[in-house]
Amino acid sequence: MLNHKRVAVTLGLIVIASLMLGACAPATPVATSIPPTAQVIIQTQIVEVEGTPQVQEVVVTATPAPVEAVTHYTDDPTTFTELLFGDIDTMDPNLAYDTASGQLIQNIMEPLIFYNHTDAVNYVPVLATEVPSVVNGGISADGKVYTFNIRSGVTFHNGNDLTASDAAYTFWRGLLQSDPNGPQWLLLEPILGYHSGDVTEEIGEGAFAGDREALVAGATPEELAAVCEKVKAAIVADDAAGTLTFNLVVPWGPFLATLAQTWGSIIDEQWAVENGAWDGDCATWQNWYAPGSENDELSDIINGTGPYVLDHWTPGEEYVLTANPNYWRAEGDPIWEGGPSGIARTQTVIVKQVAEWGTRFAAAQAGDADFFSVNPGDRPQADEFVGETCDFRTNACTPDADHPDAALRKWGGLPATNRTDLFMNFNVAADDSGSNPYIGSGALDGNGVPADFFSDIHVRKAFAQCFDYDTYIADGLNGEGIRNNGPIILDMLGYNPDGPMYQYDLDACGAELAQAWGGVLPDKGFRLQATFNTGNTARQTVAAILQNNLAAVNAKYRVEIVGLPWPTLLAAFRARQLPLAISGWAEDIHDPHNWVQPFTVGTFAGRQNLPDDLKAQFQTLVDEGVAAVEPADRAAIYYQLQQLYYDEVPTITLAQATGAHYEQRWVENYFYNPIMFGYYYYAFALDGGSASN
Repeated sequence: MLNHKRVAVTLGLIVIASLMLGACAPATPVATSIPPTAQVIIQTQIVEVEGTPQVQEVVVTATPAPVEAVTHYTDDPTTFTELLFGDIDTMDPNLAYDTASGQLIQNIMEPLIFYNHTDAVNYVPVLATEVPSVVNGGISADGKVYTFNIRSGVTFHNGNDLTASDAAYTFWRGLLQSDPNGPQWLLLEPILGYHSGDVTEEIGEGAFAGDREALVAGATPEELAAVCEKVKAAIVADDAAGTLTFNLVVPWGPFLATLAQTWGSIIDEQWAVENGAWDGDCATWQNWYAPGSENDELSDIINGTGPYVLDHWTPGEEYVLTANPNYWRAEGDPIWEGGPSGIARTQTVIVKQVAEWGTRFAAAQAGDADFFSVNPGDRPQADEFVGETCDFRTNACTPDADHPDAALRKWGGLPATNRTDLFMNFNVAADDSGSNPYIGSGALDGNGVPADFFSDIHVRKAFAQCFDYDTYIADGLNGEGIRNNGPIILDMLGYNPDGPMYQYDLDACGAELAQAWGGVLPDKGFRLQATFNTGNTARQTVAAILQNNLAAVNAKYRVEIVGLPWPTLLAAFRARQLPLAISGWAEDIHDPHNWVQPFTVGTFAGRQNLPDDLKAQFQTLVDEGVAAVEPADRAAIYYQLQQLYYDEVPTITLAQATGAHYEQRWVENYFYNPIMFGYYYYAFALDGGSASN
């Protein structure tokens, strides 16, 4: 039968002639070049061709043993180095309200409760002995009284003992300090029922908000004392029982979430007073009201109970933390299941300010940075040196097919709970000299803009339509982002997936600008500056897109791009001096209220000088939204709010990015919790091989 084969295979040299009838002698073997390290097996096979058996020898090279994977170790497992951009603003937990400051504080100071590892909505006890609940105790049936048992045997870094009075003083001071650029609005709402974000709301109908001199001069002693006593009645310490009690004016579901953040970190009262902070007397609190970080007594010093102690901070360069040798948490008593316990394993943490991407990347390639910030546009370059990619949900890591031995590890697809937007100021303020360098001449003469340039809705709509959103996502976010249509982020209660969005349309942009300011802009032109924080290339891309597109409409439409160090930009933004600020929001608690409040009546509304009548419209919807019980009712209210936001276009809403984290492969125990401010170094360790064993 033609092409029929009968094959038998044996190992080694096997004599098979006796098994064959009429077999011919085997053919002479062909010489074969064999790698010296390969094991050689000689096989024989019987091949029947045209009915005549033939014997052939075949040389088979065994599959080489797999090469052992490269293991990555650090030369110094005691020191952790992070390279980032964006310096801290203040170390005062009552005042800090930016991610850079928050990261430092959460590693040195501690709150009553903290997040349970990767869980953004459940908590573990820290300076409290348990997390209160209605079922297990600590929260009253009506949801208005919260009682915490304060942990005993805890000392601050300076040796002072932690008491319930320290905790009460912390919250009294924060509420009474009530700086307009701080986080206290989050506590003023549930504790006192104030929506203005300011503790002076009931004095002079709020006329003194944010103005210490006016408050001291204009409020009566009785009015001042009444506010302080109200605060102290709401937060009560019992040192004998070791308890701290909050008496809320309304039930507030997100209250535990609010306390878990850095503004819930407990201050040593004695130490604070010794360093010039408020003395706790209701007759004097107004002298410390609304200080601003630049005037705050605790902005550049810190004393906590946490696993790390501040060694030093050199503004603009670095801060260094060292492990607290007297940390109260015992070995074997982990902060969460499977988490760290005892003295921090990593003895030193160095956080360096490096704005330039190439420098950060070179340090990472050399192994001189354990963590390093990577902007979305720089991810393709970093990805070339990634040896494994990990899933933050499962912690499973997959080696890279092309370069599995590369030194870096990437955690991709991190769901961001933050967003960058472009904020337009309705009436920019002058600086101390009475001028404003960010608006040029200050007039519509082709060399500047008036302070209220963005009060004209045609200008705001034009800028929204001159922005190329797709290019921003592709270039600024490396294709890893999705547009939002208002303050609320995607997939959150109240986000309307069918809500309107402004589209990139240069003709529509030009038509709107032609209607603005009585029609003079096409002839006169304008010049103003767009600002971003130095090192944030994604935000720089935002400015460049707007600059190029406005110039494409009319060469007289000039936007100049200015990069500022983060503290400088933050100070100018807070002072309402920036006509166009490219900045962002990272949520404090995972709830739509934490988005709509700052964007419409709180933080950004203030920095943008939104008109009072517009804020009043938003305030009604904000109040209704947070008070509604049923999710469907809340969603309907937030739909109305976001439609109003679209109609008035106070901000150019951009895109919600997907995050990525890069690290050396010797880093151990990285985890992702979207609500945390940066990293919690206590959880991490570095693999030094035999050096760390």
